[in-house]
Amino acid sequence: MAQKKSSALGEVLPYFRPAALTFLRNLAKHNDREWFQPRKAEYEAELKEPMLAIVRKVTDAMTDFAPAFVRPAEKSIFRIYRDTRFSSDKRPYKTHVAAWWSHQGLAKTSGAGYYFHVSAKDVVIAAGSYMPEKDQLAQIRHWLLDHHAEFRKLLKSPAVRRTFQEFEGNALTRPPKGFPCEHPALDLVRCRQWGLAATLPAKTALKPDFAATIIRRFKIAAPVVDALNTPIAQAQAPRKKVLFGLR
Repeated sequence: MAQKKSSALGEVLPYFRPAALTFLRNLAKHNDREWFQPRKAEYEAELKEPMLAIVRKVTDAMTDFAPAFVRPAEKSIFRIYRDTRFSSDKRPYKTHVAAWWSHQGLAKTSGAGYYFHVSAKDVVIAAGSYMPEKDQLAQIRHWLLDHHAEFRKLLKSPAVRRTFQEFEGNALTRPPKGFPCEHPALDLVRCRQWGLAATLPAKTALKPDFAATIIRRFKIAAPVVDALNTPIAQAQAPRKKVLFGLR
C-alpha cells in the first residue's frame, strides 16, 4: 500500500488546495523561467506532491481492475516542463499537471492506457489509445475488422455513455492503405486514436473525493482499454518454437 508522505505544509492529501489552481492561472500569465524559478518550491508543495499522492491512491485501486498498469507514481506523472525543441511555441512550462498509466511492457505513451490532467480551467479524465505507434496502429485496425461489433458494444454500454464522450478519432479521409474500401468497421478503422474522455470543472480537483472520482471513471473505461490492448499483446506474445517440423 502507498505510504502517506508529509511536507512543510503537513500531510499531503490526495487532492489539491485552491492555491494549486491559483498557481496554474498565474503560470499561464507568466510562462517564463524568471517567474517560475523563484516559485519552484511552491509548485512542488501545491502541485507536484499532491499529484503524487493522488496518483498513488489511484494506482492502489487499479490493482483490482487494471493490475497490468500498476507502476510507481513517479513514472506516471508528466514533467511540468514542455519539450520545445521542435515547436515554434517556446513557452517553457505546461499550464496543467497530468498523469498517464501505460500497460507494463509498453512505451510510456503507446498502447492504450489511462490519463488525467488538472488545469485552472478543467479536469480531464480519459482512457484509450491516443498516440499508438505505427505497428500498434495497424494492429488495432486489423483487430477492429473482426471485432468492431463487440468494440461498439463496449462503447455503447450505459455506464460508458453516462460518463464519457468518445475521442473524435483524428480520422483519415479515406481508408488506410491495405484496408478494404467498404467494410462495416470502416469508420473505426479510419481513426488514428480510440478512447473515452470526460471533462469536469476544475474545482473537482479540490474535493477530498477527487481520487475516487478518477478511480470510478477508470474502472468504467477498463474494458475499452483492455480491448484496444488485446491485438498489441497478441502481437508481442512470444511465438511457440517449431520442434522437428511440428507445432
